Parts: sequence; C-alpha cells; structure tokens
Amino acid sequence: MAIERPRLPSLWNSLSARLLVLTVAFVMLSEVLIFSPSISSFRVKYLEERIAAANIAVLALLATPDFMVDEALEEELLAQAGAYLIGLKRPDGKKLMLGMEAALPPIDAQYDLRERGFLGLIGDAFVVLAENRDRVIRVVSISPRHPDAVVEIVMQEAPMRMAMIDYAQSILALSIVISLVTASLVYLALQWWMVRPIRRMTESMIEFRDNPEDRSRPLPVTNRSDEIGIAQAELVGMQAVMRDALAQQTRLAALGTAVTKISHDLRNMLATAQLVSDRLATSADPQVQRAVPTLAAAIGRAADLCLKTLEFTREGTPPLDLRRFPLAPLVEEVTAALPTNGNVVWRNEADGVEVEADRGQLYRVIANLAQNALQSGAGAITVAARAAPDRVEIDVADNGPGLAPRSRENLFRPFAGSGRPGGSGLGLAIARELMRAHGGDLLLVESTGEGTLFRLELPRRRAGAGNGR
Repeated sequence: MAIERPRLPSLWNSLSARLLVLTVAFVMLSEVLIFSPSISSFRVKYLEERIAAANIAVLALLATPDFMVDEALEEELLAQAGAYLIGLKRPDGKKLMLGMEAALPPIDAQYDLRERGFLGLIGDAFVVLAENRDRVIRVVSISPRHPDAVVEIVMQEAPMRMAMIDYAQSILALSIVISLVTASLVYLALQWWMVRPIRRMTESMIEFRDNPEDRSRPLPVTNRSDEIGIAQAELVGMQAVMRDALAQQTRLAALGTAVTKISHDLRNMLATAQLVSDRLATSADPQVQRAVPTLAAAIGRAADLCLKTLEFTREGTPPLDLRRFPLAPLVEEVTAALPTNGNVVWRNEADGVEVEADRGQLYRVIANLAQNALQSGAGAITVAARAAPDRVEIDVADNGPGLAPRSRENLFRPFAGSGRPGGSGLGLAIARELMRAHGGDLLLVESTGEGTLFRLELPRRRAGAGNGR
C-alpha cells in the first residue's frame, strides 16, 4: 500500500505563525508588567502635582496679617489647586487652611502618600481605574518645599481618573505598536534563520522517503556552525550513506536471489550425485572404494554450502521466541550432539546463569562455535557465563591453533571469513546476525596460538519482556 506523502502545513498552521503569536503574546505580557508600575507612578505624580499646587495656594495666607483671605480669592486659589480644601501644617506648629471643612461633601477614601508602599500604590491605581463613581478623596503628603511640613488636600477623583485613562490608552497603543514591531522583527529573524532551513530539511526528508535513490536534488549544505548547520550537514551525510547502503543492498538482494536459485538447483543436482556415490560405495572395485570417501566428502561439503547459502539469503531474520531458561542444560545438549569420539575435554561453567533468548537460535550459535573449534583441532572447549548489570556474557573458549590474521580481518563477512580450508564463511556471519537480532552481539575477544575466545552478549531484559513469559 502506497504511503501518502505528508503535506507541509499552511502558513497559519506553520511554525512561523505560532512563533508570531507567541512573540506578540509575550511582548504584550511584558507590557502589562511594565504598565502596572507605570500607571501607579502616573497617579502618584498627578497627586504630587496637586499637592504642590495646593502648597503654593495655601502660602498666600502668609501674606495677610490674620492669615485670612476674602471669599473670592479663596475660591480662586482652590480652583487653581483643583481642591475643595487645602491644609498646611508647618514645622513651627502653625496650621493654614483654605476652604471650609464644614462645607465639604462626604469623603469616600483617604490616602497618605507617606505610608503607601510599592504594591499598595499599584493597588490604589487599579482601584481608581475600576471605580465608576466620582469619589471625593483626602490626600496627605509631605510639602515639596518644606520636608517637615505636611500638606492635606480634599479633591475630586474624576479628573485624575480621566487623566489616568488617557495615559493608559496611550500606553496600550504604544504597547501594541511595540509588540507588533518586535514580533515582526523576531518573526522575520526566526523565519530566516530557523524556519526556512528546517522547512528545507523537512522537504528533503520527505523527498528522500519518496525516492531515496534520487541524487539529482541534494540538500544544499551551508557554512553555518550552529546546531541547524550541523543538523543540515549530518542529514546530507546520512542521506549519502543511506543511498550507498540502499544501492549496495539492492545489488546484494539481486545477487542473493540469483544465488538462492542457483543453490536450490545445485542442491538438487548434488542430491542426485550423492545417490550415485552411495551406489558406488557398494562397488567391489578397489579403486572405486578408495575414491568414494573423497567423492562423498566433497559432495557433502557442497550440499552443506548450498544449505547455508539458502539459509543466509532468505529474506528477514527468523522470528524470536524469547524465553527465560538456565544456560547449563543447553550447553550439555550441545556437548552431547557434537561428535567428539571421546577425545575432547568439555568444561561447562554456566551453572547458575539464566538467559532470556530464543533457545533454538542460541543452541545453534554455541554449536557453531564449538564445531568450528573441533574442526580446527581443539582438544578442550570451555563454555562459561556470567551476569553483568546490563547483560549476560557467554564465553566459548578452545585451545586450538587460533585464527590466521587474514581470517580475523574478515571473520564475520559472508563467504570471506572462514578460518579453515573448504569453509564457507557463513557460519559466523549467521551466528552474529542471530545474536544481533536478540539485541546483543558476537565478538572475537582473542585468538592466539594457544586458543581462541569468542564472547556472546545478551541483554538482560525486564521481567515479562519475552513473548514466551
């Protein structure tokens, strides 16, 4: 079934749009955090200006002998200060007052600017903005001309509220402009430096998935040294490696198909030749009797090569039937199954170790290593095991003559890693493939004139991880 080609998101659903919205939101949030102390400061300055005007107005009383002015002048001074009542308490104890306290409307709130803290002033400012009545407030503060004098003023709150609303609207308009300009600049920068390269890499990955063999439109590599530049370079390198690997796999698959067909036909031919050799074995001719064992051995090796080639070239890795079992009995089965004629010393040092693996495949791997050791002329084979924190290690050691240097170089390569004459080199390649299918590996630890040591590694899975548990 064809896989639907993914479509890149539209502009409004793209990463660019999300970046733009987030930038505007964060800038507006910053402006709100700035607006709170700003509106509070505006209110304090407004009240301080009224206090300063009231202080100047009440000082007019000092120009009169009885600290009194006529009613017309008093109303004019109060109007200039925007107040119902102005009071001044001087450091020498004298009190000056403009306006009649008895004629004041009811006072709705009182504020002493000398005692209000930062958060209190912010709260007072938002209370003013939220108020929808024309309140009368009393404000007390220090005289701007005499730090030891105290000025008191009773005034309407509505003019101040209107001024604060005008100021807030100006701040809001400025915030919107700043947020849009900032968001646009950030958007363009991110679009140029991040989104466009990521979009190109995404398109390249989609095209690579659709047609991995197409080399006509490679992703251009930039000279950027940041993370995106490294990601682009690594993606280009990965695509090149995968294209080469896919090309090689395609050639190997074609070769494997051909080899499989040839091996299948050749195996049938060899079966016929083996039947003929069995009949020749009954011949009374001495020369035929001497030639038959050599012929039978050659036919057997050829048939075995065909069988291993068929197994190696079949598609897919055999499915795993993971089960937890003790290792020592499996080693005993391998010992009993291999022909040793009683001349080989076996040491089973796997007692107490449990593994979680496909029992049949692990048997096949250990048997292959043991058979190779026997065929190399080993007189003693030791299978030992130990449990590490994250894996189980199984060592298969022998005292044979060791592997030739050329054999060690190509040890796990099919048809190239055989260490004995007539070997196909498929046994170890298949054994490593089986171990890696388990999530482990097959390693050559050492091979000298005194012996060879192979190590099987199996991961220690969590309880219940196998499909047979």
